[in-house]
Amino acid sequence: MKSASAVKNYRRPDARGHFGPYGGRFVPETLMSALFELEKEYAKARNDSQFQAEWKRVLTDYAGRPSPLFFAERASKELGFRLFLKREDLNHTGAHKINNVLGQVLLALRMGKKRIIAETGAGQHGLATATVCAKYGLECIVYMGEEDVHRQSANVYKMQLLGAKVVPVTSGSKTLKDAINETLRDWVTNVRTTFYVVGSVVGPHPYPMMVRDFQSIIGKEAKSQFFQRQKRLPDYLVACVGGGSNAIGLFYPFLKTKVAMIGVEAAGLGLSTNRHSATLTKGRPGVLHGSKSYLLQDSSGQVSPPHSISAGLDYPGVGPEHSFLKDSGRVEYVAVTDKKALEGFCFLSQTEGIIPALEPAHAIGYLLKARRRFAGCSVIFGLSGRGDKDMGIIQEHLKL
Repeated sequence: MKSASAVKNYRRPDARGHFGPYGGRFVPETLMSALFELEKEYAKARNDSQFQAEWKRVLTDYAGRPSPLFFAERASKELGFRLFLKREDLNHTGAHKINNVLGQVLLALRMGKKRIIAETGAGQHGLATATVCAKYGLECIVYMGEEDVHRQSANVYKMQLLGAKVVPVTSGSKTLKDAINETLRDWVTNVRTTFYVVGSVVGPHPYPMMVRDFQSIIGKEAKSQFFQRQKRLPDYLVACVGGGSNAIGLFYPFLKTKVAMIGVEAAGLGLSTNRHSATLTKGRPGVLHGSKSYLLQDSSGQVSPPHSISAGLDYPGVGPEHSFLKDSGRVEYVAVTDKKALEGFCFLSQTEGIIPALEPAHAIGYLLKARRRFAGCSVIFGLSGRGDKDMGIIQEHLKL
């Protein structure tokens, strides 16, 4: 891994929304004016003390921040290093997604847009969007792949209880990629009245930057909390990566330090098969959903269908900033299988009494697999969500 000096003067994206060769805007002409309007309004809101104060107020009073930084004592003894969990699973709605949704919905209100659309994979972004729309009295439509509707039925029911309309998407692989396609079609049709709340650090500029900024509250808190206890910074940060919002939220405030960072992707049934979602490990640059980034592609350049036991990692792309950080060497990206993720799921459940979502269970699986690497070190782990949403999948795979 290269040293932190590779990004010593890190300022990304540039004025045109690029992270090195990645990012940008690759969208139909009809969306360009909406993206320019959003970029202009976000630039104002970013420097507006009243907007920032209101966002921080609802993060505290409604979402429950700051989330704790928990020292996992029993797990640490088993692993041979000091493990600290950044507990995003304790946020209202059970995941880190609400940090970003509260920010984007406040922006929508500022822009006078009262119809909200969103895509969701594991359901946590859709649930957060439905929740915040209910709080502010906004119309909410959530697109979700039919396969994910089946895998995450509890979250679908919750979204409907909150008053959202959940639209199953039956095209393609019927997962997150296809849900994003359908949401973009809706946005093209209703762009004047509609705000698209993107759920990860993907899509055209300014979304990757905007979502990163809203999620960087995770890393800012973790940095301060760890320093207050240990009077130094941790040795490692570890987080799962699908689109990458949880990981970039934890990593971003540490980019100019010497802290090592590891993103863990889904290797599915194995990297030697074509049944995985390890975009940064096995993919190559291409364009998807409005930006350039690493993608899973076949020999003809067509997007390959991904696979993961986790609906939230079942995506063939990744945020463009992660692609830049991979090429720069600042962040290392690895992948673990469905089997290892299930081992990680059981390990954290049975050592700490914390049932994780299947997404962070992948990163726990990596910590188990590579425990010798971290011997004697301190590791902050991004626990991005809780596992009750995944119980149906767990029961199919684990017989107790």
